[in-house]
Amino acid sequence: MHHFHYIDNELYCEEVPVPEIIRKMGTPCYIYSHATLRQHFRTFDDAFNGIRHLTCFSMKSNSNLAILRLFALEGGGVDIVSGGELYRALKAEVEPGKIVYSGVGKQVEDLEYALKSDILMFNVESTQEIVKLNDVAARLNKKARIAIRINPDVDPETHPYVSTGLKENKFGIDISIAPEQYTTAAGMKNLEVSGVSCHIGSQLTQVSPFVDALRKLKQMIKDVERTGIKIDYLDLGGGLGITYNREEPPHPEEYAGAIKKELGTTDLTLILEPGRVIMGNAGILVTKVLYTKSTIEKTFIIVDAAMNDLLRPSLYDSYHGIQPVKKSGRGTVTADIVGPICESGDFFARGREVESLKPGELMAVMSAGAYGFSMSSNYNSRPRVCEVMVKGDRFYTIRTRETFEDLVRGEKIPDFLA
Repeated sequence: MHHFHYIDNELYCEEVPVPEIIRKMGTPCYIYSHATLRQHFRTFDDAFNGIRHLTCFSMKSNSNLAILRLFALEGGGVDIVSGGELYRALKAEVEPGKIVYSGVGKQVEDLEYALKSDILMFNVESTQEIVKLNDVAARLNKKARIAIRINPDVDPETHPYVSTGLKENKFGIDISIAPEQYTTAAGMKNLEVSGVSCHIGSQLTQVSPFVDALRKLKQMIKDVERTGIKIDYLDLGGGLGITYNREEPPHPEEYAGAIKKELGTTDLTLILEPGRVIMGNAGILVTKVLYTKSTIEKTFIIVDAAMNDLLRPSLYDSYHGIQPVKKSGRGTVTADIVGPICESGDFFARGREVESLKPGELMAVMSAGAYGFSMSSNYNSRPRVCEVMVKGDRFYTIRTRETFEDLVRGEKIPDFLA
């Protein structure tokens, strides 16, 4: 459920008319519903009641400080993949003991930062990373808690760009050699083997791949513990999908029920890393129609948002619903919804039947809360857009719109070009 709805043919976020927000903030603009975010987090977290667990929001899906703070206040942690994300998490006052650090390319300075911050756990992804982390921890006279990320070779049946648990993917250590990696890590003085980690992909719409992966992990944990290594944490990653179009993903309760059934009685603490399932339908991107034009082949609706603001349609050919902010009753038109960027790949929809809109009118790109702003860029020297959070009958700016001055901050013309 989300809190975007129509009253008298006008789109609202919670109790605030979207046009009221746009009159103050302009377009393009990301709008998030506080009630939806809180409800989605609680629904997911509560689904695992009865078992020890920690819900670590996958902040790559949306790393705005206000959103991180909201989840921290709900008792959540975060899953990070960079030193920058760690900085953001700490600025939002996420407890360091609820932060897990994933990613295949952790840099030395980021490992040092995370060790000094005393995060919960590093999800290590290669033999060389295990050695490097031990060396860094020794230099700092610290002990790093680790989980080895396992690649279970399970097909998540999702887009190949967001599949992460197959043998050909770059992530994790092959499950067949994982036990020996655990033995090696356990013998290192500055590592504390604490867990097992796995993440098989994103936007999964079936429970079975999660269960298949868990079944393999359970057996591997038994093999590891026979060597005398105690496993305390099982990080199952994230990846639960949402409805963008006609998908029918499982409800978090169904997902949690299947996991708990397969896991059985256990002393393990589960770590879950939801991102899209919490954020996706909690946010929209509002854009203004600039022009309409027709060719022999097509009708185009040209809007002021672009692929630099929301990359998913261009990168993955992903579907996002598109709705008018004010229903006009003028009927529909089949059109390509495109932005101003000088790329033919700059589109939000192609051949889509949408309500006929005129220049100056607003449309909402739905389900844009996850991997929207966090993947945005300044391509074509376009300032990144503002972000707003609505709570009840009020809205708050949680990121100001960038200016032209922001675009060149940090750049310098050398003396020889003066």
